[in-house]
Amino acid sequence: VSEICGADSGRSLGRAPRRPVTRLVLVRHAQTAWNLEGRAQGHTDVGLDETGLAQAEALAPYVAAMAPTALWSSDLTRAQQTATVLASATGLDVRSDRRLREFDAGERAGLTTAEFADTFPEAYASWREGHITGHVPGAETVADVVARMVPALREIWESTPAGETTVVVAHGACLKVSLLAFLGWPDPLLGTLRGLDNCGWSGLEDDAHGLGIRLASYNETAHPAVHGPDFASDAPVG
Repeated sequence: VSEICGADSGRSLGRAPRRPVTRLVLVRHAQTAWNLEGRAQGHTDVGLDETGLAQAEALAPYVAAMAPTALWSSDLTRAQQTATVLASATGLDVRSDRRLREFDAGERAGLTTAEFADTFPEAYASWREGHITGHVPGAETVADVVARMVPALREIWESTPAGETTVVVAHGACLKVSLLAFLGWPDPLLGTLRGLDNCGWSGLEDDAHGLGIRLASYNETAHPAVHGPDFASDAPVG
């Protein structure tokens, strides 16, 4: 019995030993005052508030425990500040890529949900029905964001050595649509993914049998979730 159940039992039973798993961890930035107020941020460069800084500090030991070997971030301040806290915990340098930015929110930028509804009622109605931007004037389309985000994520994935972990800090809406495209899931499934909380993370990993990339976890957090004022319609672009 000891020979069958010992350390070499996998080989004894004809199973190949598990190979190291390569991982990509996608993190939404910590909270800003505009997140709390329900204002769409898009490319507006808003920094973290006190709660956001605390969220990033709470997240840091979890990320450090993942032993990442690379840390990437959007170039917007809220992502950079979140990534800087993670860098201090991991000893890594932050690598920036502007392709990891949030949707450009167009003329919705800076508006609360109520202001959005009053100013652009048709776009607001479309947003309530599930469209990420509601086709508000000047906003990037899903295709625009996927066209820049997915190549960036693929390059980061392909640069991650086998068996190692890379962390990417970006934004809620762009991560949601690019995750779907990165995994090759059909577009109608977008509505089945809720938005990421601030400092929520999702894990991607290569399949142990070499069958591709799979979603290992979604919207894990190291702090109590703080939802915006209109969570039923998902978080504003930010």
